[in-house]
Amino acid sequence: MLNEVMVIKCGGSMLEQLPESFYNKLARMQAEGRSIVIVHGGGPAINQLLDQLQIEAIFSNGLRVTDEPTMIAAEMVLSGITNKAVVRKLLHAGGKAWGLSGVDGSLLQAEQKADGLGLVGKITEVNQAPLQLLLSNGYIPVVSPIAVSEDGGTRYNCNADTVAGAIASALGAKQLLMLTDVPGIWAENELGEKQLMPTVTTEDIHVMMKNQIITGGMIPKVQAALDALAQGVQEVVICKGEVETLDGLANGMVVGTSISEENSRGKDSQNLASEEFL
Repeated sequence: MLNEVMVIKCGGSMLEQLPESFYNKLARMQAEGRSIVIVHGGGPAINQLLDQLQIEAIFSNGLRVTDEPTMIAAEMVLSGITNKAVVRKLLHAGGKAWGLSGVDGSLLQAEQKADGLGLVGKITEVNQAPLQLLLSNGYIPVVSPIAVSEDGGTRYNCNADTVAGAIASALGAKQLLMLTDVPGIWAENELGEKQLMPTVTTEDIHVMMKNQIITGGMIPKVQAALDALAQGVQEVVICKGEVETLDGLANGMVVGTSISEENSRGKDSQNLASEEFL
């Protein structure tokens, strides 16, 4: 039987910043018996390759419009260069890691998300079997967010936040850790001062989106968090990608912003997302 699973989502920009000590910490956690799954993005590297190939990068509402040439470049970067770079770093740190994409074993099945976006996918099913097999044999699965259609005929570029949430839900993960370049979710108090919110509930998140406190790139992260929590994940943490984050979580400390259905973490903290506060 597997230990409680932690799913970690690393964005492409974060991968360039994570120090060697971060991977060392992951390897130690694995050696201590922790079951870990990593889902990664790779936006900056995709942009770089597209630029080299003289293919214009086009975005719509924060999503990459993905025609066939862009899909080829995205798959090369995500399932190839980036995926294997993460695996190598974990191996070098002494961990056991296995890289795969959502195409392998039909791990991630998807359908077209919307007209006008091309080969951008919406996850319809997560096949747990490949992940369970790797975890039960002591590996950290490292997943690139390329999915495949039900009949295997089409592959899709998917949002890594959404993929991480879907995998966490399918595995019944205890925690979904979403690493970003910011410490967490911020809001202004009645004095107009910005404060990091250590703990929020799903109700708070809905209020903050309604009042446009949460905007831009944070939206897919919190939406993935809401979906994961609705499917049984106990806690989602949005926090800065650094080794101190893992140390803090391992020691039961408050790091970043914790989201849960009814958040018990930091009970003595002021609830900054109440209707009255906003």
